[in-house]
Amino acid sequence: MTESRKPAGSPPDIRTDIAHPARVYDYWLGGKENFAADRAAAEEVVRAMPEILDTVRGNRQFLARATAFLRDAGIRQFLDIGSGLPSSPNVHEIARQDGEDARVVYVDHDPVVFVHTDSVMAKDDAVRMVQADLRDVDEVLGQASQTLDFNKPAGLMFVGVLHHILDSEDPAGIVGRYLSALAAGSYLVISHSTDQFSPEKMRANAEVADSSGTVLIPRSRDAILRLFNGHELVDPGLVLVPYWRSGAAGPGVNADKVWVYGGVAVV
Repeated sequence: MTESRKPAGSPPDIRTDIAHPARVYDYWLGGKENFAADRAAAEEVVRAMPEILDTVRGNRQFLARATAFLRDAGIRQFLDIGSGLPSSPNVHEIARQDGEDARVVYVDHDPVVFVHTDSVMAKDDAVRMVQADLRDVDEVLGQASQTLDFNKPAGLMFVGVLHHILDSEDPAGIVGRYLSALAAGSYLVISHSTDQFSPEKMRANAEVADSSGTVLIPRSRDAILRLFNGHELVDPGLVLVPYWRSGAAGPGVNADKVWVYGGVAVV
């Protein structure tokens, strides 16, 4: 969406005058589902922190590799929290690349994400979009259980979303509440922005988010590790996302400009 107006038929609670992380992220990835306020915030961050473009692309590639890892480990159902706007290949596409059935629930509180994703997935009963705030754990799990069977292993994914949760809101505790609903043999996927490599630039990024009415809390590696609630991470552990199982292609020439830690843990 290239106009700063509501799309025809959209719900009345869509705010186009305030930047939203999912739509800003969409703009950085070259998408079209964003508005003038999103683009203005995105460009302001690029000026302060050019590495953001490498960061978001590297994070998206991590999502794809982590999903493929879970698929190859036998996971056939996925709960993608803070999924953002769909960018192909998305979780359900990767999860089905081996020809097996997979059930996927995407969760995001942005009504633009809900309208767009729900319309794309309307004909697929095994893929559902839930519009909810990730902090409303019972609401999310209740709706997700209409598609997923939590008595069986699942992949729980928080890719690039927990850095929008304040310390006072206890992000590790929120993750823990979701984990308590999962069956043994499940997996937890987390990626999260860090200020370890350039506190000044990441602080500028956070200030843009704050001025746009959103939240960005980059954290240290140790703080991100605590979000896994003590569960054991698979090799190579918690690393900058380009270095997570990058395979023969390698991490890429700009790997050290991707300021996001990521890892996958067995539940």
